[in-house]
Amino acid sequence: MRTLKSIIVAVLLISSCFSQKIVAQKDINLFPKPVNLVLQEGVFQFSKNTKFVVNNDSQKEIATALIRKFETAAGWKPQFSTKIPKSNYIQFKVDKNLNREAYKLQVSSKGIVVTAKENAGFIYALESIRQLLPTAIESKKVASNVKWEIPSLTITDEPRFQWRGLMLDLSRHFFDKNYIKETIDRLAMLKMNVLHLHLVDDQGWRIEIKKYPKLTEVAAWRVNQENLIWNARLAVNPDEKGTYGGFLTQEELKEIVKYAQSKNIEIIPEIEMPAHVSCAIAAYPELACFNQRIGVPSGGVWPITDIYCAGKESTFKFLQNVLDEVMTIFPSKYIHIGGDEATKTNWKKCPHCQKRIKEEGLKDENELQSYFVKRMEKYINSKGKKVIGWDEILEGGLAPDATVMSWRGTKGGIEATEQGHNVIMTPDSHCYFNFYQGPQNEEPLAFDAYLPLRKVYDFDPVVDSMTPNQAKHVLGGQANLWAEYISNPDDSEYMIFPRLAALAEAVWSPKEARNWNDFIDRLPSLLERYDYLGINYAKSAYLVTASSTADLDKKIVKVALKNELQKTDIRYVLGDKSVDENASKYTDSIAINETTIIKASLFQNDKPIGKTFIDTIQFHKAFGSKLKFKSLYDDNYKGDGPLSLVNIIRGSKNFHDGQWQAWLVNDMEVVVDLEKVQTINQVTVGSIENQGAGIYFPTAIKVLVSADGVTYKEVQQVLHPFAINSNSELKDFKINFDKLKTRFVKVIATNLKKTPKGEDSWLFIDEILIN
Repeated sequence: MRTLKSIIVAVLLISSCFSQKIVAQKDINLFPKPVNLVLQEGVFQFSKNTKFVVNNDSQKEIATALIRKFETAAGWKPQFSTKIPKSNYIQFKVDKNLNREAYKLQVSSKGIVVTAKENAGFIYALESIRQLLPTAIESKKVASNVKWEIPSLTITDEPRFQWRGLMLDLSRHFFDKNYIKETIDRLAMLKMNVLHLHLVDDQGWRIEIKKYPKLTEVAAWRVNQENLIWNARLAVNPDEKGTYGGFLTQEELKEIVKYAQSKNIEIIPEIEMPAHVSCAIAAYPELACFNQRIGVPSGGVWPITDIYCAGKESTFKFLQNVLDEVMTIFPSKYIHIGGDEATKTNWKKCPHCQKRIKEEGLKDENELQSYFVKRMEKYINSKGKKVIGWDEILEGGLAPDATVMSWRGTKGGIEATEQGHNVIMTPDSHCYFNFYQGPQNEEPLAFDAYLPLRKVYDFDPVVDSMTPNQAKHVLGGQANLWAEYISNPDDSEYMIFPRLAALAEAVWSPKEARNWNDFIDRLPSLLERYDYLGINYAKSAYLVTASSTADLDKKIVKVALKNELQKTDIRYVLGDKSVDENASKYTDSIAINETTIIKASLFQNDKPIGKTFIDTIQFHKAFGSKLKFKSLYDDNYKGDGPLSLVNIIRGSKNFHDGQWQAWLVNDMEVVVDLEKVQTINQVTVGSIENQGAGIYFPTAIKVLVSADGVTYKEVQQVLHPFAINSNSELKDFKINFDKLKTRFVKVIATNLKKTPKGEDSWLFIDEILIN
């Protein structure tokens, strides 16, 4: 019989075991990954009696952000205290020896001590606590049956780079104050510290300038052509009033700046010059070389020839006045002045510009741009600010104290660091979030390039070829979200998240600590938080994709499946069955010799996750047949060879995928030799339309047949008149007719010839199916 004493000891031992709960390293899901983390036994339990011990109002404000989360998700509100309790507390402690954004987090079952030099460190420490808590802390209503605890541990952390940014393009499509503030919250969550606002571009001026009211009366609005794809939009009559757009008032911008400061985020304004300013010229034609009247463009502009006149003194007076107001709104250290993609056609003809070149002893128009940038830099420097420009500001000579934002790869950044200039790396190859992040058939319309999550994660602002001295000039990195194809917050979120988490880790965490598989293992926890927060993030990294090859001799198609993740469990079924636990595990390419539906999914814990991949491999009578073209396809789009149109492999919305043959202006006329007389009653022609890229569906398709390959008889024709199409679209044109016997089939697809803008049009075909 057990004594009361032994029972008490047993209870104490059991209690001790529970209090010394051990959390595995794999259960820690912090973004970005901290510099150093040491786990200990036990947990700290938050409760309504937890006290926050702070030293001043700013620390109180930082703590309040987390307290509000408990109030909403837990249903109780921790309080502040001026004294440190014996237990159940979070203490803020200042250590002036730490770096500005560094923090130390010490968690025990007794309490939490947060140590930092400044507010930045305290903000980041609490963001780490937030991510250590259950994901339900993000809930917008009280969550039940949740243990509000975090593991005992010590974190010592600070960023690798001082510049960790995101650029939002407000010009191409306008985003309001509320969305910008939401973006600031999400940047802070990932310990990012720069929000670059692209406030001016050809298609819209987004900042109130009181001295120049036409910038918001005229330049902020464009004629609504949102029904047309971006680069297919038509020229605008300057007398037609714009109704689509918007702008931020100075008061709204000041509110945004103040809010960002509370999250340790610096807002960098960009006021473009000398190009990307058609909207300003639409408002004030005298800013251009020839006082030309233009409308605010509704869509893509290329080349960009309507630029500020560099020869008129009034241009510089205008820009100085604009910047004076900008600098009263933004306390940022930097002003971004753009400087990219200026086509200097008008400068070459402009008497004012040519006079300036002569008087200043400049070599050419490139040096005139350098003069322009240097002069504006001198003015900005006189106001205690520094200039940032895109890497084109290197052309003709770099301004003395300018910082280069290198976007055309890393070459400009390398060159600038060689000259001793500071650089922010934002190469389009790794940092342009307007690019597709998954297979185009599954993604919303985007810029025609590819930037998957893995490639973002592989980004490093320091290039291997840089010397240690050059590397010191790399301030950090930045993601850019250009908004030509992004018209609303949902689309914007989709392009930003979760890629921003990958970039955040690339610019915060030590290079040696980064590991793709580890990142992917942690990612579901972050995505769960995004679900609670209502963020429309992309699941593209989980999609299964297929690539196919045709063996024309053996009459088979081999399908290879893959996924962006490395540690993958892909399973598939053939036929119209569901992808479930009975699906076959994919190990090698699948050989198919008849029309088949293939379905595949990524599996986790024996259950399918993400969207199911579905495709139909459609065999037909023309597979591998000989072809004879009247006019050969364009050299730039040859498909995968001479028999690409009869290889069964279909093209995707990515018209560079190697499966499309294309004709510029010419019609497609091809004879298919079935090699023997066969009975047929249908011809299907696969095409793509992307009006922004100048690719249009055929306006007509005609089918003719012949027994001898000499004399042809028309059997059917379908018409498809031109229509405006704001999407990228794949379409199979089916031409049906009564059964007949034939050997030769001639297919003629008629090219539109000229686009509505008067440019040559493309016709793209991927397959001719005969059945």
